[in-house]
Amino acid sequence: MRSSTLVRALPAAVTAALALTAGQAVAAPAAPAEHTAAARVVTYDASGAAEFKDAVTKGAAVWNESVVNVQLKPVASGQRANVRIVADDGWPRTASTGLGSGTIYFGRQAVDEGHNTVRISSHELGHILGLPDRKPGPCSSLMSGASAGTSCTNAYPNAAEKAEVEGDFGLAGAATLGARTFRD
Repeated sequence: MRSSTLVRALPAAVTAALALTAGQAVAAPAAPAEHTAAARVVTYDASGAAEFKDAVTKGAAVWNESVVNVQLKPVASGQRANVRIVADDGWPRTASTGLGSGTIYFGRQAVDEGHNTVRISSHELGHILGLPDRKPGPCSSLMSGASAGTSCTNAYPNAAEKAEVEGDFGLAGAATLGARTFRD
């Protein structure tokens, strides 16, 4: 009885094996979204940004549109932010305490001279994200800062600036950069 069952099952097994080996190759399904690396979230507190709160929100949105490995989000009530933004009467500057953390001083002096507030915000947030100044530079370089002149309103990082931030916050990157002060 056993041999008759085997004899009947054998043709079906051979047919299935031939179908698998002679058939068209099919790609494996993509990994589910939960298996992809999540962006690092850097929180910011703009409660001290005074009249520049809207510019800070727009500057954060620029970076959120431009990169995927890090996202800037307002801090939740009762939580400690990675970044503090404070308005003052000096020149804009950033005191970074490491990659993704520090204090931005949103200086009124540059605004009084005619520099675009959203560009200032994006530029200073770029320092928080690990980018240095690149002066002098063209308007197309966000990190050229004030050297691009008061007519420059470009608030978006160029391809090289985006790539550098993506690398710093990528899976292989994310090494903490040391504390630095950027005076624009």
